Amino acid sequence: MANLYYNQPILKLIADSLGATEQQAGTISVLTQAGYGVGLFFLTPLGDKLNRKKLILVLQLLLVASLAAIALIQSLAGMYVISLLIGLFSVVAQVILPMAASLAKNNKGKIVGIIFTGILVGILAARVFSGYITELFGWRAVFGISAVMVLLTTVLMAVGIPNVKPQFEGNYTRLLVSTLQQIRRFSLLRRTAVIGALAFGTFCSFWTTLTFHLGGPPFRFNAGTIGLFGLLAIGGALLAPVFGKLADKGNPVRSQLFAISVIVAAVLLVLAFPYKVLSFIAATVLLDVGVQATQVTNIATIYSLDETAHSRINTVYMTAYFIGGAFGTAAGVFCWEVGGWNLVAWQLLTWSVVALLIVFVSYLFQKRNIRQTATALQPVKK
Repeated sequence: MANLYYNQPILKLIADSLGATEQQAGTISVLTQAGYGVGLFFLTPLGDKLNRKKLILVLQLLLVASLAAIALIQSLAGMYVISLLIGLFSVVAQVILPMAASLAKNNKGKIVGIIFTGILVGILAARVFSGYITELFGWRAVFGISAVMVLLTTVLMAVGIPNVKPQFEGNYTRLLVSTLQQIRRFSLLRRTAVIGALAFGTFCSFWTTLTFHLGGPPFRFNAGTIGLFGLLAIGGALLAPVFGKLADKGNPVRSQLFAISVIVAAVLLVLAFPYKVLSFIAATVLLDVGVQATQVTNIATIYSLDETAHSRINTVYMTAYFIGGAFGTAAGVFCWEVGGWNLVAWQLLTWSVVALLIVFVSYLFQKRNIRQTATALQPVKK
C-alpha cells in the first residue's frame, strides 16, 4: 500500500517535471486513490472465491509492471493511466488482511492490529522514502526502486504464504451481488464504513495539501523535509495493535468516539495556528493516532460479523474507505486552489465533525439500549 502514497510529498516536483499545474498534479493522487477503490470492489471479493495465494502473486506481478512503467512515462496523460493501475493492483494488501483474520481463531483484533501496523508503517514511511530518494536521484527513481522491492516481496510470498481453501462457490457475478448484499445484512457495517470514509477523507485531504502548504511561503520546505513529517506519523501507526486489543476486550463505539475526537483536535490545531511548525508537528501525530485507531477498531469490529464472507465484508468497508480518501484528496486540492490553507482546514473540520456526530449518536443509542436491557432484566416488584 505504500505505493499509493509515494507521489504525495513529491507532487510539486512531478508537476514541474511534466509541465503541469499543481491542480493537475493533484489529480495523480486522486486517480491512485480512485484506482484503489475500483480494485477493492472488483478484485478483492475474489479472495472468497479463488486461491488467495495465487491471487496475491498475480496482483503483485501486475503491480511490479505498473511501477516500472511509471518510472519511464513522459506524459501527463500516461501518468494518469499508470497511476490508476498502481492503485488498482495495490489492493493486494486487502487480500492479505482478511486472509490473516480468517486464519486467526482467537484475538482477531490483536492479529489485525499487528498486520495493520505493518501496512501503516509502510504507508507512512513511504512519504519519507519518496522525499529522500527524490532529493538524491529524482522522483522517477522512487517508483523504479519500489518495483524492485515489490518483486522481492513477491518471491517471499510465493514461499511463505499458505494455500487457503476458497469459501464461495458461485460465479463472479453472484460474488459481486453477494458483496453488495453484505451492506443490507449488517447495519454495523454500513455505519462503520461511513465513519471510516470520513476519517480517511480527512487524512488524505490533509496529507495532499500539506505538501503544497509546507512547500510554499512562509515555510518553503523541500521534499525531504516534508517527507520527515511521515516519521512523526509512524508513532501513531505503532499504536495500532493496542487499539486492536481494546477492540477485542472493550467497547468499540467508545474507542471510535475517542479516536474521532483526536482527529478533530488535530484539525483545530492547524486551523488555529496555520503558520506555526509546532502546530503541524502536533497535528500530524494526533491525526495519525486518531485515524489509525479508527481504522483498527473498525476492521476488528467488522471481522466479527461473518467469517465466511471476510473478503466481501472487507470489500464493502475498504471500498467506502478509499472512496472517502479519493473524495477527500479531490476536495483538498479544490479547496487549496480556491481558498488556500484556510479553506482546506475548514473542509477538514467538516469531514471530522460529521464523523464525530455519527459516532456520538451511535454511542447514545448504545447507552439507551443498555439501559433498556437492564430495565427489562430487573425482577418485577409485586
